[in-house]
Amino acid sequence: MPPASADLATTWAFLEEGVDHIMTKLQTGVSYSKYMSLYTVAYNYCTSSRMHSTTGDGVSSGNRTGANLMGSDLYNNLIRYFIVHLKQLKDRSDSLQDEALLRYYASEWDRYTTGANYINRLFTYLNRHWVKRERDEGRKGVYPVYTLALVQWKGNFFLHVQSKHTKLAGAILKLIERQRNGETIDQGLVKKVVDSFVLLGLDESDINKASLDVYKEHLETPFLDATEKYYEQESEAFLAESSVSDYLKKAEERLKEEEDRVDRYLNTETRKQLVSKCEHVLIRQHSNLMWESFQSLLDFDKDEDLQRMYALLSRIPEGLEPLRKKFEEHVKKAGLAAVAKLMGEGSEGADSLDPKAYVDALLEVHRKNSETVTRSFRGEAGFVASLDKACREFVNRNAATGSSTTKSPELLAKHADMLLRKNNKMAEEEDLEGALNRVMVLFKYIEDKDVFQTFYATKLSKRLIHGVSASDESEASMISKLKEACGFEYTNKLQRMFTDMSLSKDLTDQFKERMQNHDDMDINFSIMVLGTNFWPLSAPNNDFIIPPEILSTYDRFSKYYQTKHSGRKLTWLWNYSKNELRTNYLNQKYILMTSSYQMAVLLQYNKHDTLSLEELIAATAISKDILSQVLTLLVKAKVLINEETEQYDLNPSM
Repeated sequence: MPPASADLATTWAFLEEGVDHIMTKLQTGVSYSKYMSLYTVAYNYCTSSRMHSTTGDGVSSGNRTGANLMGSDLYNNLIRYFIVHLKQLKDRSDSLQDEALLRYYASEWDRYTTGANYINRLFTYLNRHWVKRERDEGRKGVYPVYTLALVQWKGNFFLHVQSKHTKLAGAILKLIERQRNGETIDQGLVKKVVDSFVLLGLDESDINKASLDVYKEHLETPFLDATEKYYEQESEAFLAESSVSDYLKKAEERLKEEEDRVDRYLNTETRKQLVSKCEHVLIRQHSNLMWESFQSLLDFDKDEDLQRMYALLSRIPEGLEPLRKKFEEHVKKAGLAAVAKLMGEGSEGADSLDPKAYVDALLEVHRKNSETVTRSFRGEAGFVASLDKACREFVNRNAATGSSTTKSPELLAKHADMLLRKNNKMAEEEDLEGALNRVMVLFKYIEDKDVFQTFYATKLSKRLIHGVSASDESEASMISKLKEACGFEYTNKLQRMFTDMSLSKDLTDQFKERMQNHDDMDINFSIMVLGTNFWPLSAPNNDFIIPPEILSTYDRFSKYYQTKHSGRKLTWLWNYSKNELRTNYLNQKYILMTSSYQMAVLLQYNKHDTLSLEELIAATAISKDILSQVLTLLVKAKVLINEETEQYDLNPSM
């Protein structure tokens, strides 16, 4: 170990031997005492106050201290050492290529960077003082010792190897191509060499900041170019002899492989460009072919292929738009075909169309394609919009509707009416709430919702008047769904109908309580008072003579109502009223369920056994047309006999 006052030659001779041992024979070990000796000699030399250098006229160099100059001496000797050391590596590498070159490069890189780390610590004082001061003063080309080692590696070895037909990057690209071709390669080796490209990057303005300039210039750019060429050739060749379905799988696999490649041995910064390049070559360049084959996949319900095609085309701008348009057309055709098939099965045309069959046919098309949107297109908003647009089209305009805008809402309202009636098999066989939800699926697509409301209100009024609703809960549930879809105003009339029914029940009970002291009130009577503005009911336009048997009850209720609600006008809807009559003229008693007009006719036979049509018209004031219909039904039911023209007898042996 040279003394603290030793000159440069003596000092460097000692240091060089130690530096070379660390750089070339580190595996044999370095004793702690040896390492500390080297550290001390470097420290002593840097802190020596002797001046080894003078200016040309023999005067000392201004205020530059000895420590400054000695630091420079050691730094320059280190540079010279690295240059000589790396020349040996250059010479050995010239005969190597491909994987052998990579293995040599990687092992030397490991050895070199490990040694450089130790040497960097040896010259800690140099780094902290001389190097820092030089850099602070803006001097270019001065670095901490470890960074200096990397700069020398790049300039004296890396660029030399790369300059010969890009041997280093070329060797990496060959290995990557072999892996793409299905061979197993040493990924750890590739990662080690690639990492060296990254570490060799240097930001001169901030040496502690990572720089990818070497990696991008020498590896990433040629790698991306090679990737583009490789997949252009592969995809063309693959499609020449395989189906689009198989290509979708292949493209999906390749994209996954390339993303994995980044994770395994490339820098993460490459991911975005690599994926973009692959998407362009594997998807964009073959998008027309995918768009053309989409219809076939839909026709044959190729769910997995549809999922793949969606996933691939969603990765490129505007990739999905042609699919959305084709899907919309596909759904529309399916809906039109379903209705046309239904029309073909029933020869009597749209007027005799079964509402349930019609609704079920439309719902099945929606269900199937809605599942496709959810399963194959991940519920993407654009496909949902295409489905809705197509459904709106075929629900409102199809073979059953023709040019009519009212047919679909009418059939849907009729179907809802059947669901909400008592003894409805559909409601018994399946969940009624679910069936109503399905009605709402189609309701959403009905363009003229006011027409639906008109038909629905008419059907609801009849269910309520005749007491044939399946349940109040189901009725309320359906109105709630309509209210949610269209707002309060849309269902206001429907809700008022229920209010009227409830008020009418209370009114009937109050009237009965008031009249219970009257001896002649032996008629069981209930009333429905319905607001003209809310109920789609029309009063009869013909006269009607109220039979004496019910006249007193009629008068009493009319007066009672006027005392409760003066100024309101009651219009009696005899055409909607129902009656029960008990037979007393037969051995067996019967209860006859009749309309008011049938009741008025039959009560005439309390005084007569036979009556002519004209006599019945005079007694009831019912118009001839309506009366003829009433009499036909009573004859058919064998209550009356019609043996002579326009003469009707009571049947004594019904």
